Amino acid sequence: MNHRDESSQNKQQIFTVTRLNSAVRMILEQDLGLVWLTGELSNLAMPSSGHWYFSLKDMSAQVRCAMFKGNNRRVPFRPQDGMQVLVQARVSLYEPRGDYQLIIESMQPAGDGMLALRFEELKRRLGAEGLFDEGRKRPLPREPRAVGLVTSATGAALHDMLTVLERRAPDLPVFIYPTQVQGSAATAQIVSAIMLANRRAEVDVLIVGRGGGSLEDLWCFNEEAVARAIAGSAIPVVSAVGHEVDVTISDFAADLRAPTPSAAAELVAPDRRTRAQRLEHLRQRLTQAMSRHQVAARHGFVLLQKRLDHQDPKRRLEQQSQRLDELDRRLQQHLRDRLHQGERRLAGLAMRLQARSPEKLLAIGKRRHQLAEERLHALIAKRQDLARHRLAMLGARLDGISPLATLGRGYAIVRTPSGEVIRRASQVNAGQTLITTLAEGALRVRVDEVDNR
Repeated sequence: MNHRDESSQNKQQIFTVTRLNSAVRMILEQDLGLVWLTGELSNLAMPSSGHWYFSLKDMSAQVRCAMFKGNNRRVPFRPQDGMQVLVQARVSLYEPRGDYQLIIESMQPAGDGMLALRFEELKRRLGAEGLFDEGRKRPLPREPRAVGLVTSATGAALHDMLTVLERRAPDLPVFIYPTQVQGSAATAQIVSAIMLANRRAEVDVLIVGRGGGSLEDLWCFNEEAVARAIAGSAIPVVSAVGHEVDVTISDFAADLRAPTPSAAAELVAPDRRTRAQRLEHLRQRLTQAMSRHQVAARHGFVLLQKRLDHQDPKRRLEQQSQRLDELDRRLQQHLRDRLHQGERRLAGLAMRLQARSPEKLLAIGKRRHQLAEERLHALIAKRQDLARHRLAMLGARLDGISPLATLGRGYAIVRTPSGEVIRRASQVNAGQTLITTLAEGALRVRVDEVDNR
């Protein structure tokens, strides 16, 4: 191999066997998902682990299968080699050996399984149309005038329903619309019986059903025509097919499902004791209502009597007269109150006018002037006394610092004729004339000698 071939191989993705098997398993499980298939069991093995291992084959091929115990516990039968079954499986790969296999999710016998698939498909389709919606369901009549039975004329279900109806409501009319309830002809006959009951309109409720049986025996009640006839009935329909565990398409289409035909008769027929109890309850309610009505009527009568007494012309006249007297009294009282108010207001105005009389105001003014004059004279006298006292004090203080007071103690002030005060002897020359001011008077003296000590 040359260098170019080695580089090309390195660029390619290289798988391990484990990785390859894992990738193939994921592709199978994701792309195919769950599948339905039928075939024959072979090589069935049930080890102590609880898992089942077998092959599923037909005339030309086979495939290995595994059903784990979590799923095989729900299988309602014991599988055996050679048994034809219908399974729902997940396509997968057993990686350790690289074996292609199926992982079984559910298993049932092939015959019933096909019917079950048809059942689920029809249920899904009709449900999607809204045929089973709860909003379409109608309540059953509480007191039906007549009951219709769409069932076999020879079956045990008819006998059971008649027995229950006779026991619960012996006076209730019952109309039977006989039909086959099994086989290929049953579907058309059931549809015809329902349509006949609607045309005659002689019953208020229909019971459509039969006794128990296998899935194939009950299959006519899983047909689309029967379901549409029940859903389209103008008369409310109770579906009573098989036993309590049996479920049919008719149960979903009907207005009400009963677990058995006898239970359906119980549902549509009012019990005599229940009816008697209801009638007694209604009687008690009627009695109580009449009693309440009588009490209300009696109370209304008393009120009307009082209103009539109140509306009596004589009494109304008396009341109006009394009212007039009361209004007159109130008017007189009001006038007296207004008069007293006017008098009090006039007296107040007179007092105010008298208080504002010119003579009184003049007298008040004179008195105020006199008082003011007296206060002025007193204030002037007080001010004069204060001034005299202050002047005396100031005079005393002035006297205390006056040069004259100093002169009075024998001192003198010596000045030159020009007015210069002599404080030192050196200021004066001998023969100079000086003026000496005494406490009283002054002297002109001549200096004979100057002593500078």
